[in-house]
Amino acid sequence: MTHEFKKLIKTALQWQLDDVKIVLATVVSLQGSSYRRPGVRMLINDRGELMGAVSGGCVEKEVVHQAQSVFETQQAKTMAYDGRFRLGCEGIIYILIEPFYVDSAFAKAFTETLQSRTTFYCQSYYTLDGIGEQLEHTTMGSLVEINGHKMPLHPNAKIDTGLIHFKQKFPPIFQLYIFGAEHDAVALCSMAINVGWEVHIIASPDAQKTIHYFPGASSLSTPIIEHLDTSKIDKNTAVVLMTHSFNKDVQYLIALRETRPAYFGMLGPSHRRERLFNEFLERFPDTDPTFIEKIHGPAGVNIGAESAPEIAISIIAEILTILRNQKPISLREKAGTIHE
Repeated sequence: MTHEFKKLIKTALQWQLDDVKIVLATVVSLQGSSYRRPGVRMLINDRGELMGAVSGGCVEKEVVHQAQSVFETQQAKTMAYDGRFRLGCEGIIYILIEPFYVDSAFAKAFTETLQSRTTFYCQSYYTLDGIGEQLEHTTMGSLVEINGHKMPLHPNAKIDTGLIHFKQKFPPIFQLYIFGAEHDAVALCSMAINVGWEVHIIASPDAQKTIHYFPGASSLSTPIIEHLDTSKIDKNTAVVLMTHSFNKDVQYLIALRETRPAYFGMLGPSHRRERLFNEFLERFPDTDPTFIEKIHGPAGVNIGAESAPEIAISIIAEILTILRNQKPISLREKAGTIHE
C-alpha cells in the first residue's frame, strides 16, 4: 500500500542520517496462504532495528537472519519461508532481500509524485534458482517507475530486467475529507489515520477548533462554504458529512455536487437523509442522479455501533467494503480463501 511505502522511505531517510546500512525485504511471491500478500515490505538496518513486517510475526526473525549476508556483501538475495512445517503461516513465502538507499533524486521524485497524487509502480526482479542454498545474485533488485522514469532502490544496483519480476501498482494515498469538527469527527479521524489514510478536516468558520484537536490530520480548514475548494476530491477519496447541522449539510451537498469520490457518507437517520435530498433537489433538480444514488446515509455498516469510536469503526468498515468491492459478512461464512 502507498502509505506503507511512504513510511518506509521516511524511515530510511531518518536512518541514513546515522549512516547505517539498510536492506529492504519484499514478499515477491506466495504459494498457499499467508498473513500478508505479495508486495508487503520490511526495512532492516545493521543495528537490528525493523520497520514494517512481512507477516504476522512468524517470518521476521528468519528474514533478519538472512539479511546479515546482504549487509556484508551488499548483494541482493532471495529466501523462502515454508510455513507448512511450522506453526505460523501455511504457505511458502518468497522474499527478495536487497540493499536499500534513498538518494536525493529519488526522494525528490517520490515526494513530488505523492503531492501530485500520481500513480507509480515498483518492479522487483529476482530468481528462485538455487534458493535452497541461498545463492546471491548481483542482478536482482527493485526499480521504482515514476512518470515513466525508472530508478533503482539502491543507486549502485545493476538489475537484470529479464529475470522473473513482481510488479506492484501504487495509487495515490487514499484520503478522507471529514466535514465537521465534533468529538465523533475526532474519533473518525483517528481511526482513518490508523488505517493509513490522509485526513482533511473541513470545519465551519465558527467552530473554534484547530488541527491540534485532530492529531495526525493532514489539514484543517474553515472555508466559507460557497468558496469551498473541491478540486482535490478525486476517485481515491472518501467524504463524510458529520456537521450535526441540517442547514450546513445541505450547503455542503450543494458545494460537493460536482464531485465523484469513491465514497460519500452522511450521519443521521434515513428520514433526515430524505429531507436533505428533497431540500437539495428543490434547489438543483437537474443534478446527475448518480450523485444522490451513491450517497450512503446513514453512513456505516450495521454492527450495533453506539459510541463515537464504534461509529468510526462502522464507517471505516463501510468505506473499505466499497473500495474492495466486498459485501460485509463474517469470515467464517466465507467460502474459499480470505484474500481473493
